[in-house]
Amino acid sequence: MRTRRSAALASTAAALLALTACNPQTTDTGKPAAPSAPAANSASAPAGGATAAAKTATLPNMVGKGLQTAQDEAQAAGFALLTSHDALGRDRLQALDRNWKVCSQAPAAGANVDTGTTVDFGAVKLEESCPAADAPAPKPAGSTMPDFVGQGMKAVRGALPSNASITVKDALQNRMVLQESNWKVCSQDPKPGTALTGQPVSFKVAKTEESCP
Repeated sequence: MRTRRSAALASTAAALLALTACNPQTTDTGKPAAPSAPAANSASAPAGGATAAAKTATLPNMVGKGLQTAQDEAQAAGFALLTSHDALGRDRLQALDRNWKVCSQAPAAGANVDTGTTVDFGAVKLEESCPAADAPAPKPAGSTMPDFVGQGMKAVRGALPSNASITVKDALQNRMVLQESNWKVCSQDPKPGTALTGQPVSFKVAKTEESCP
């Protein structure tokens, strides 16, 4: 009788050991163990969504330099966003940078300038003199005709509605006006202050270096 009971106990113990080996998550009571908490991630991103600090550098003074040289030096200093404009307000393109010189720059030269800032150069052609200040662009035409006399014809055309009917004639001779950025307005029709209701607009012009009649 004692031998049968010992054999039964041994059989039960073997069964429990086999069950524990198959399910390592069980406890010594035979019940499943509670799931453990996930380990902390030491490489998690910083809270608050903080961004990297902006990079700054010293922006050199480019005034008086050739436009191409100014652009090269600005890029070497870490400024990649560069643009330029006609400082005389004639809306000419700086197609060949080596033919232009810098009259102004924005932002001004100095230290601790954000390298993501766009640097804008006001320029004139090499044979021209820099203005005391950049000439303002013509005032865009709204419901009335602005006073365009003395301003560059190309810039004036850009200030008018894109669907405007525009006629341009030489005020001095019978020359063809081919490159409007080289011409200035001497007279206009309609007169400044006239309501613009879609009527045709006409200008008489002279070359920039010429005197109007």
